[in-house]
Amino acid sequence: MSVYRVLDKLESYVHEGTWLPAGYRVLSEERLLEYVEKIRASLPEEVGRAKIIAKDQDRVMRAAQEKAQAIVDEAASKHEELVDQNEIVQRARTTAEVVLREAEERARKVREGADAYAAGVLVDMEGRLAGALGAVRKGRETLARSPQAAAPKPSEKLADAAAKSKRAAFDLQNAQEETASLESVTT
Repeated sequence: MSVYRVLDKLESYVHEGTWLPAGYRVLSEERLLEYVEKIRASLPEEVGRAKIIAKDQDRVMRAAQEKAQAIVDEAASKHEELVDQNEIVQRARTTAEVVLREAEERARKVREGADAYAAGVLVDMEGRLAGALGAVRKGRETLARSPQAAAPKPSEKLADAAAKSKRAAFDLQNAQEETASLESVTT
């Protein structure tokens, strides 16, 4: 039976009661208690639970506050952790940029040094090659003039030609060695 139905019956019973002169009504105690019992029996289960919760309200509130505080503490800890990680990442990026700039500067200086060295070797080699080329030209000119000039003794002519030939061969060999060493440096 519904609580509202029992309350409606109780209300009807009160209105039907006998009137007394002072404005009171006479009702049966037994019947009133019967209606109260019916009301109790008709109350839903949730009302009983609510009554228990109302009694344990302080305990439930404390537990809820503790849980809320734990959540806030965990969130604050996570926030600090994320901030620390962000700072670490920023420092790492800054350090990486500095290291990269320093490496690029060192590489540029090494390139410039290598280029300067190669240029110096090439200038030196050019001078030596020019000297060797000059010696070759002189030797050829000498050989070309030999038949037209006064004929020296055959042994002197042969000795001069051999000396000049050796000198030209020696200069040519030095030039070739320097060219090979320069090629190995530039590659």
